[in-house]
Order: sequence, then C-alpha cells, then structure tokens
Amino acid sequence: MTSGMTRRTTVKTAVGVTGALALGVPALSGTAAAAVTSDESPDAVHHDASAELPAPTLWYSTPAAGWERESLPIGGGALGASVFGTLATERLTFNEKTLWTGGPGSTQGYDFGNWTAARPDALTGVQERLDRDGSLGPDDVATELGQARRGYGAYQVFGDLLLDLRDAPAAPDASYRRALDLSTALATVSYTHQETHHTREFFASHPGRVLAGRLAADRPGQVALTLRYTSPRSDFTASAAGDRLTVRGALQDNGLRFEAQIRVRTSGGSVTAGADGTLTVTGADSAWFVLAAGTDYTDRYPAYRGEDPHRAVTQAVDAAAGTSYEKLREDHVRDHRTLFDRVALDIGQRLPDVPTDRLLTAYTGGAGPSDRALEALFFQYGRYLLIASSRAGSLPANLQGVWNDSTSPPWSADYHTNINLQMNYWPAEVTNLAETTAPYDRYIEAMREPGRRTAEEMFGTAGWVVHNETNPYGFTGVHDWSTAFWFPEAAAWLTQQMYEHYRFSGSTDYLRSTAYPVMKEAAEFWLANLRTDPRDGQLVVTPSYSPEHGDFTAGAAMSQQIVHDLLTSTLEAARTLGDARAFRGRLESTLDRLDPGLRIGSWGQLQEWKEDLDSRTDDHRHVSHLFALHPGRQIEPGTEWAEAAKVSLGARGDGGTGWSKAWKINFWSRLRDGDHAHRMLAEQLKSSTLPNLWDTHPPFQIDGNFGATSGIAEMLVQSQYGAVEILPALPAAWPDGSVRGLRARGGVTVDITWAGGEPTRIVVTASRTGELTLRSGLFTGGEKKMKARAGGRYVFTG
Repeated sequence: MTSGMTRRTTVKTAVGVTGALALGVPALSGTAAAAVTSDESPDAVHHDASAELPAPTLWYSTPAAGWERESLPIGGGALGASVFGTLATERLTFNEKTLWTGGPGSTQGYDFGNWTAARPDALTGVQERLDRDGSLGPDDVATELGQARRGYGAYQVFGDLLLDLRDAPAAPDASYRRALDLSTALATVSYTHQETHHTREFFASHPGRVLAGRLAADRPGQVALTLRYTSPRSDFTASAAGDRLTVRGALQDNGLRFEAQIRVRTSGGSVTAGADGTLTVTGADSAWFVLAAGTDYTDRYPAYRGEDPHRAVTQAVDAAAGTSYEKLREDHVRDHRTLFDRVALDIGQRLPDVPTDRLLTAYTGGAGPSDRALEALFFQYGRYLLIASSRAGSLPANLQGVWNDSTSPPWSADYHTNINLQMNYWPAEVTNLAETTAPYDRYIEAMREPGRRTAEEMFGTAGWVVHNETNPYGFTGVHDWSTAFWFPEAAAWLTQQMYEHYRFSGSTDYLRSTAYPVMKEAAEFWLANLRTDPRDGQLVVTPSYSPEHGDFTAGAAMSQQIVHDLLTSTLEAARTLGDARAFRGRLESTLDRLDPGLRIGSWGQLQEWKEDLDSRTDDHRHVSHLFALHPGRQIEPGTEWAEAAKVSLGARGDGGTGWSKAWKINFWSRLRDGDHAHRMLAEQLKSSTLPNLWDTHPPFQIDGNFGATSGIAEMLVQSQYGAVEILPALPAAWPDGSVRGLRARGGVTVDITWAGGEPTRIVVTASRTGELTLRSGLFTGGEKKMKARAGGRYVFTG
C-alpha cells in the first residue's frame, strides 16, 4: 500500500559539525548524527520506534532436542556456537569459519576447478552449436565444458564443548527458560532445582575473539561440572593442565592445522585437570570459561596456509582469561549494541508471554499484535545473524552463516554465487550494518587472482571470473553438475554489493581503493567475452544459463541483466573517478550494443530467455529473469517491464524454498505491492521457518533470513533509483508504526513514523553534503528536493 496523498509539511533543520564526522564513512552511519540536535520543540509528540519496546528475544520452555531446528546461535564473526540448554549435559556445538577440508594439499588433489587439460575449441564449439541450434541441454554442455570436482572440500564442525553438570534435574519443569536476547547477543538458560536457582550465560565476543560462558547458582558452592571436548573426527588430541584444556590436530584430508583452548575461572571451589583431557569444577559459587580457536588457513593464493594457530589462540584465550568476566561481557555487549541498536522497528507488535516456537506455530499473518511481534522479531533476527556471522577479520557468512554441526553439511556450507552469497548481504547497507561487509570485500578481492587464471585458461582473456559456487581456496572454475556448474556472470554480480556500499556511503576513497579495481577487472572480462548474436547483431552472453533452470541458450535474461548492471555501474564509477576516456568509451559503445535482457512475451510475461519459451505453469524456485527488478535497478515501477515482471511473478506463484520466498518479498516491494510482499513474508514464516527462526530451504540456509530482513526494509525505504522513497510498499497489516535508523543511498539515515498507513513524521540525517530528493505523500506534490549538509538533521512533520 502506498499513498498518493500530499500534505502541507513543516521542515525543521539543524546542522552540526564535528571533527569526527568523515563524509561517507559507513562506520559513522547511525552514530555521528546522534550528536546533532534539531530545533524541534521538546514538547513535540511523536512515536519512537525504540520506546516501550521490550528487547527482541527468542525464548523456549524446553532444551533444544536437535541442532538444526532448535539450538540458539551466538557468533562473533570467525567463531560461532549453538547453545542447546540441555540439563545434565550442556552442549555447545562450536565453529571456526576457516576449518575447511579440500583445497591445496587435499588427498583428492586440487585444481581450483580449472581444466586439467587444454580444450582449445571447446568453448567456441558450444557457442557455434548454440548459434546453429538455439539451445543445448545441460548434460551436453557439461560434457564439453565441465569436469569432475576434486578437493573442493567442506566446512567442518570444530566439535562440541560438553558441560556435565552434577545433580542436574532429569527434565525441565515450569522454572526452565532458554533464551537469546538479540539486543545483547547473550544466550541464557535458567531453572530452579532443589531450591537452588541456576543460571547459564553464553556469548561470542568479537573484540575478545573468544566464546565465553558463565554458570552460577544463588546458593554458595552449588556449581559443579566437568568440561570435555568431543568431535565426529579422530584427527585431534585433547589434553588438560591447570585450568587449561587444549585441543590440537590437523585435518586428515588436507593437513590444515587447528587448535582450540579453553580456560576456566571460578569464584570459590576449585578446578582440576584430568588425565583424560577434562577440566572439573567442584564446590564453586560460579564458574566461567573462555574458548579461543583457529587454524593455519590464510586467504593468500595459491597455498592458503599461514602461521600455526597456537600463538594466536594462546594470546586470545589468555587475554580473555586475564580480565574479569564482567569486563569481557561488558565489552562484548557494547560492541554488539553499537551495531544492533542503530535500527528499531515498531509495527504494532506486542510480544505475548509464550515461547517463540509456539508464537511461530500460532502465526497466521493476520492482524493480531502477536503476529506483528513475530514479524518484527524476524526482521531483527536477520540483523543479529549478520552481525554474528560477518565481522572484520573473518571469512564472509556462508550458506549457514558461521554455524555447522557436520563434517559434510548440505552443499558443503559453501559460497554459492548464483544468488546465495549475494543475498546474505542484501540487508547490510539498508539496515545500517555496513561494517559487516568487510569480510565480503576481502573475500572478493582474494578471489581475483585465482579468477584471473580461470579467465585466462578457460576463456583466453583478461579479467577475472568465478562460476556457480566457490570455497575458501579460490575455486573459480567448474565442476560437472550439469544444472549448476556454469555461471561466469557470478563475478559481475558479486561486485554489485561493493558498488552499493559506495552508493550508500558516498566514499570515493572506498570506491577508488576497494570497489572499482574489482569492478573494472570484472568488466574487462565481459568486454572481451561478449559475442555478437547472429539473430539481431546485439552483444550477448553465450553460453548462457538461467540458474538451475531450462536449457543453455545465448543471451538469457539474467545473464544480460547482470552484465548490463556491471557495465552501467562501472561506467558511473569510471566517470566519478575520472578514469581513462578510452576505457569509458569502450563501456559506452558496449552498452549501446548490449542486449538488455528485457523482453515481453506472448502472455505478457517478462521472458526468462531471449526466445519466448516461458510456461504459464512453471513455478520454479529461481525467478532469475527478474534480476533487473531486484537486486538490480534496470526496471522501474510503473513501466511496461514492471508490469511484465508482475505477470511473471504471478505465474511463478507464492511457493518455493525459503530463500525463494524471501526474494519474492523484495520483488513485490520493488513493485510497490506491500500487501503481496507481506503475504510472502507470511508464507516464509508459516512454512519455511524453523522453531529457532532459522530459514529452511529445506534444509537450513541462512540466506532466507537475510533476504527477509532486506525485504522488510524495502517495504519501508527504497533509494535504488536515486530518490529516497518513504514507505513505498507499506502493507495494510502495518497501519501504524515507526522505524528508526534505516539507511538510504546518498549517505542518509531515515526515521519514519506513520499512522493510518500515512507518514506523519520523517527525520533525515545526512552523513555527507549533496542534493537530496525525498518522495512521500507527506510533501506537497509528493516530492521534496533539498541540499543536505553533512551532519544535518532534517525533520518533516505533517
């Protein structure tokens, strides 16, 4: 629902200048402007999204019965753990994100996915057959261009830290509560047994680089437990001395060295090391532990090996154990809240005092405040998970974030680059978490060198490339799963997030040093590899494959739209930075000849392929030909292309996997249909969400969580076309509410209050100076153009 109404608007502004304010620096978003106050009357009444809202919390009345459906995740970027809350033996399944089999040194051998023997005519032969025949089956193309995958590897669970508690109850009673507070990133367990109240608290500290936990009781001397380590692998030794438990080993597949250390502190009582590699606490009032872990992985091609992890792990665990638990906890909470507290959402939620699994089971998507509570919780949960799984100094969030309980997780818990890795970062900019993209940037930069080799050996050109999925070891080539092995457009798509980071922040330093070199080299690849289509003389991607769907053709819609997006953004960046005129001219002339990937078919649909092959009954989970609508910016609402996209979405239906439904939330938001976007959110919550609110494909895939959070933000603020659009797709289910802290392109933070489906107050805070266009029914004529100054806070009321 959007408003066509206009109102008379009162504008109140204030501009402050602070030496800490650097234009376009993402870390300042949501913080620098806080020091700037407006001249708004102190008696002004408005709805604050953070006022009177309880802390967003998941909670349960029973321990977790399984990892995937019920455990509660904590994470500090590189380290993560899943808390079970079991009574007699607490289980923490923990992870370190670089613990991967495969890659250099693998017993299977490793070739980065590059062809192991020269195929000088293979690519040209496929292209010529497509020119002649129009299409080829995936198996045929895989035979010519694919090869068996060797040494790809898989993300590994580090193991379980088990806490055996003496005299614990056999089963939970009414006093039991297991919870995860999203605002503090603290997981807790509490219960009363034999007139003693027991509490447990766990967190993953990014600044401390450790996992930490504390067990306490309200009667002295009642904390007694044994800590031990287990793993599904047999490639380790565990030993204990003093208050330290050390786990050390090397993966059998590739020799990757790993180490974890746990240290225990107590208040009262004692700690005893066992010859069996355990630590036992007896007679304590409370006990706390810290755990550090690492490997000798490094992201440097081609060896991907660095220093033995022993020194770094020892330093981290000793530093944490050398401070107080209270200080470690305080630093963790402060670090987390610096990010999490930037955004608050109130859509009329009133959280009932029922466990989250029951809240989910009872959810209907209707008008009740408990349904709003689950939706608001799901939004903030996506932000929480991104903070927990993507921090500087680690790999980016993978298919499962940082969490894993297996030695052979689904799809290796890898980095699928035909949408999944990209979707992980859709909420990063708009929900004010720009810092979480640092691991993404580093990962993409590290991919360039192996990607150059793949481009040279497989395509015979400059540039860099990666295909359908990759790992931490520079796998940029191909395998032989015929419907998911070929996708050289992936590199172009991966650069989109980096350019978006610039568009939100406005930092030309970041554009020049980080984003543009990656974009330019990806563009160079496509300038060399586009081919003239004999059907119409336009430039096309060939062979081209719409992800996991149909036959190979030339010029499939998604392929063309991704390349169009890359070349358009690269040209914009080249003009901004003043790159060589000759290079800009090549981009311009290529864009002039490029097939844009936009065609309307016989039944009004946006075509997925260049030929009109779409079926009205096709409900495939991928809706790849709508890339130009989202996350692209090629299709604007109200155009014939938008209407065709709507027809295609309607035909695909509201089903699909969890991440597919999340993508559809974003699609419908971009089409300004808030009610249909909300319907997709409801579908995802009702049938593609687990009791611990993880998204399920099935199985668990975290991209659906991130996609849903992005989609909710898209309902409230959009800015992809330059103007900042306020409440572009507000659903009727959210008639009254407010949001604080969302970010828009152009370096602005936006707060909105609305009532009866209409905005009543808009606050815009600018992090850089520039022209700004706001669109809302609050303004006469529906639009407000203004010159924003860095540090300015602009308040608009009806």
